[in-house]
Amino acid sequence: MTPEEIQAALSAAATINLEVYYYWATAIMVLIHAGFLMYEMGASRVKHTLASGTKNILAFAFMIPTFYMFGWWIYLAMTNGFAPDFAAGAGGVPWGESMGPNLQDNATGVFVGAFTLFACTTASILSGAVIERIRMMSFIVLAVLLGSVVWVLSASWGWHYLGWMVTKWGYHDFGASGVVHMISGFFALGVLINLGPRIGKFNADGSANVIKGHSLPMTATGLMLIVVGFFGFLGACVIFPGSPVSFHPTMWTNIYGGPTTLSAICFNTLMAVAGGIIGCYVKTRDPFWMMSGALCGVISAAAGLDMWNPSLAFIIAFAGGLLGPVAAGMVEKLGIDDAVGAFSVHGVCGVWGLLAVGIFMGGYPPISADIPTITFMGQFKGMLVMAALGFIPGYVASLLFKVTGLLRASDAVQLAGMDVEVVGDAYPEEIRTI
Repeated sequence: MTPEEIQAALSAAATINLEVYYYWATAIMVLIHAGFLMYEMGASRVKHTLASGTKNILAFAFMIPTFYMFGWWIYLAMTNGFAPDFAAGAGGVPWGESMGPNLQDNATGVFVGAFTLFACTTASILSGAVIERIRMMSFIVLAVLLGSVVWVLSASWGWHYLGWMVTKWGYHDFGASGVVHMISGFFALGVLINLGPRIGKFNADGSANVIKGHSLPMTATGLMLIVVGFFGFLGACVIFPGSPVSFHPTMWTNIYGGPTTLSAICFNTLMAVAGGIIGCYVKTRDPFWMMSGALCGVISAAAGLDMWNPSLAFIIAFAGGLLGPVAAGMVEKLGIDDAVGAFSVHGVCGVWGLLAVGIFMGGYPPISADIPTITFMGQFKGMLVMAALGFIPGYVASLLFKVTGLLRASDAVQLAGMDVEVVGDAYPEEIRTI
C-alpha cells in the first residue's frame, strides 16, 4: 500500500471506531432512564406509581423529536449567547444533509444521539422532583423547554470549545456538573416553588412529614442503574482520537480539546461513586440517601473528572455526599417539597462541582490560545450563569401554568391517586391502602 492508501485506511478506521464508540455510549446512557423510571416509581406511593412512570417515559419520548427538530441547531448556533450564528447552525437544521442517513458523515447521528440522551437526563431530573401532583401536559411542556432549549443553551455556552463562557472565562465543566445537573436542579427549584407541596407534606406549623415511597428496593436498584448509565454518559464526554471531529490524532481529549484518557475517567468515576455513597451513609445511615449519594459524588466530581487525581476525586465526592442531605433538609425547612432531593443532589452538588474545579485547578495551563486559564472567578461566574439560566425559565414557565390553573392536579385527583388518570393498575392484586 502507498503512504496515501495507508493514511486513508487509518482515517476510515478512526471514523468507524468513532461511530461504534458513541453508538454504544448512547446505548449505555439509556440505562440512566431505566434507572430514573424505577427510582421515581419506587419513590412514589402505590396510588401514584404508574403516573410517575408514565410521566418519565413520555418525557423521554418527547425529548427525542424535539431535540432533533431544534435542539441540535441551538447547540451549534448559540455559542455566542442569545444571538444566533445561522452559518454555524446550518448543519443542525432537520432538513440538512447530515441529519439523516449519509455515507459521508459517520459522526452527526451518533453525536446527536448522545446529546439527545443528555437532554433526556435533564427531563428525568425534573420528573422526580414533581411526582404525585403535577399535571401531565404541563410537565411535558416544561420538560421539553428544559431538555430541548434551556439545557442546550447552557451546553452551547459552556460545553463547546467555542462557547463564550469557555473562551472568555476558561469555564471548565467536563462531566456537566453545571451544564446538565445545575441547570436541571435550578429549573426544578423554580417549578417546585410554583407547584407547591404534596398534600400532607407540611403541617400547619410548618413542620414537615415524611412521605415514604412504596418500594425502597425499587428506588435503590433504579439509582444503581443510573450509576451504570453514568459510565456511558461520562464516556460520551470525551472526543475520540484521530476522528474527523478530533482535536488530536492520537489522544483522547475533553470537549474543549484538552488531553485526558478513559483510564482517568474510569479511576475517577469509581472513586466518586464510592466517595458519595460513603459520605451520605456517614451523614444519614439512610439507604435512600446512601444510593442517592452515588449521584451526589459523581456530580460533585464531574466538572473536573478528566483531570482529578483519584484520591482528590474521592474527597470531593465524599464532601458532596455530606452536602446533599444537608441541603435537602434546608430546602424542606423553606417549605419546598422536593420529593427526591433533585435540587439538592443535582443543583447544590453541581454548584460544588464547579467551584471545586476553581479551587483545586485554578491556574491550570490553558488548553489553547483561545481558551483562558481556569480560575476560581471563571468557575464562580459560570456557576451564577447556570443557576440563573436554569431557575428563571423554570420559575416563569411554571408560573404561567399556575396562573392559568394548568400546573397542579386537583386535590381530589391527588387524594385518589394520580394513577386514576392512567390506564392500568400498578398492583392489581393488592388492596391500595396508601
